[in-house]
Amino acid sequence: MFRRIITYCFIFQGLVWSQRTDQDYKQELEAQNSAIQSLRNEIKATQKRIQSEERKEKSSARKVNNLSEEITLLQKLVRELNKEEKLLSADISRTEKKINSSERDLDTLRLRYAHRLKTIYKKGQISNLEKILSSSSWRQAIYRAKYLKIISDIDKKTHDTIRSLLIEIGKQKLSLETVLRKKRKLKRDKEKTLSQVRNKKRKEQRELVKIRKSQKELKIYLTEKQAGVKQLEAIIKKIQEDIARAEREERIRRQQLALKSKEFPKLKGGLDWPAEGRVITKFGRQWNPKLKTTTENPGIDIKGKPGSEIRAVLGGIVTTITFIRGYGTTVIIDHGGGFYTVYSHVTNVETSEDSQVRQGDIIAYMGDSGSINGSQLHFEIWGEGKKLNPEYWLKRK
Repeated sequence: MFRRIITYCFIFQGLVWSQRTDQDYKQELEAQNSAIQSLRNEIKATQKRIQSEERKEKSSARKVNNLSEEITLLQKLVRELNKEEKLLSADISRTEKKINSSERDLDTLRLRYAHRLKTIYKKGQISNLEKILSSSSWRQAIYRAKYLKIISDIDKKTHDTIRSLLIEIGKQKLSLETVLRKKRKLKRDKEKTLSQVRNKKRKEQRELVKIRKSQKELKIYLTEKQAGVKQLEAIIKKIQEDIARAEREERIRRQQLALKSKEFPKLKGGLDWPAEGRVITKFGRQWNPKLKTTTENPGIDIKGKPGSEIRAVLGGIVTTITFIRGYGTTVIIDHGGGFYTVYSHVTNVETSEDSQVRQGDIIAYMGDSGSINGSQLHFEIWGEGKKLNPEYWLKRK
């Protein structure tokens, strides 16, 4: 019931009449149309800006993503370079140990030479030839010659081997140190690049935040402008409805003059009944036995034969033919001066919106559209800014 009252109140509010001149309507329409056009231009421009910002956002987000991928690759490369640096450092350390060991061996050999020379010097210098000639026999001489040659060859070979080893190890160390320097330089370069890319990413992220903030602000602005357009459209619609009502009022006034009929307010208690039948629900607060509660009836309910005629109680203009939940098919007639009559639960409507009807014209037939009580007519009268009791306006039976 509450939903029904709200629905009717909405329709009734839209039908309230205000006195204004045609010039007033024209001027206001021009002003509102100009304002709405201005807003639409702003909306169009804002939508273009939003599209531009969306393109910027996609581009910026793509850059941030690419930079993130680049950072990941650089971090991986730096990690690999760190591993290589550690391995090279370990190789250099092992090579240095080899060099130190070979240098110790060479020092030992040198000491041995020095000791041998010192011994020879103390005992007196005797040539190898003298040692051989001083032998007690030819066999001893041969052995001494062979021994001296072997000793000399071994010392020379050992010395040469150690020197060659030192040279080779030195070359290896030099090569490793060269590679290490290059790797360290490459790592520094990549770390520098990584820092630059990170800074670039942070800058791009700040730009992306600004773009998204701008987008959000533009969308809020757009929403407000669109709401403004809707409000202006509602105002224009209201003005147009006022113009339509003004035209209806003029048509009704001419009809009343032509038919020499009285105005609605002067016909209280003298209106013909809209349908044959008996009143089953009166106006106002009523006890509903089915729902077992008190309900507010904005009109009266007339129980009649299915298909019996529904007539206009007075001449006027049909403003509305619609279906309302709980009331079914409904016809509303404007009688001028802010007075309306409402006919619900009807069927087979014989008129159309904006049509002119006379008193007693058949506008529809008794039906049960939207009714829970079978065939009936729900009848209301609106006027003086409120719902009126129809039985006070209809002729007494």
